[in-house]
Amino acid sequence: MAQQERPTELPVVVTPAWLARYRDTVVVADVRWYLDGRSGRDAYLGGHIPGAVFVDVDTDLAAPPTPEGGRHPLPDPRDFAASLAALGVGDTTPVVAYDDSGGATAARLVWMLRALGSPAAVLDGGIQAWEGPLETGNPAPPRRHRTPVPWPPDRVADTATVREELDDPARLVLDARTRGRFTGAEPAPVDARPGHVPGARNAAWQDNLTAGGGFADPAVLRERFAALGADTADTVTAYCGSGVTACHDLLALEHAGYTRTRLYPGSWSAWGADPELPAETGEG
Repeated sequence: MAQQERPTELPVVVTPAWLARYRDTVVVADVRWYLDGRSGRDAYLGGHIPGAVFVDVDTDLAAPPTPEGGRHPLPDPRDFAASLAALGVGDTTPVVAYDDSGGATAARLVWMLRALGSPAAVLDGGIQAWEGPLETGNPAPPRRHRTPVPWPPDRVADTATVREELDDPARLVLDARTRGRFTGAEPAPVDARPGHVPGARNAAWQDNLTAGGGFADPAVLRERFAALGADTADTVTAYCGSGVTACHDLLALEHAGYTRTRLYPGSWSAWGADPELPAETGEG
């Protein structure tokens, strides 16, 4: 039997049928994580797509939390490269990531890899859409070499940059949290204070999905983000509570054809924690 060719480029989203065809040529990453304290690793050990490795949002995809960096700062490039190497992800290894929440956390890994120019995609519909068998246990992937690469400055915005651009109409800022957390009407114990970055538009990540839990058609997403001002913006910066679900908006923007996008990793966990920074409540 001829060896199956490994894909070198991936779209933002792949289907379960695509993964079933190419599963042996990619690293499958289980990125389940829960804000309510449940263990993503326990969920993984209880049943995952065969061959999948577990990726920990808190340790593999983030540096330790700080007041200035928020709850999930981007990891140091050397630390991220070491985590990927241990997971079997080399410099050119394609990755397909999934979770059980519409891509809310898998998007963080996929965005990080794509921002570095590496092939990565979200499994559309997550583990719920996988029709094949699941396996238990914790397979040990072969270690691969991964070269540390700095985070591209045009793909990341820090707090100082977001504050400096507050009054620039060409700099669109999108808040990927639910409308209740955006307006401040919904209690959120994880937030230091209610509200949002002044001038931000609410783009709840859940609205990137269809009723079936998969990504909406690119044309639908294009219309959604155009209505929020993406068509006329020089850059679109996304944030959320701690820089995780904002990546869902960034992938949806890319899926819709937008390219000048950035992540604000500190997000509201950094902005809201600084009482010197302005905040708005209400619809904005």
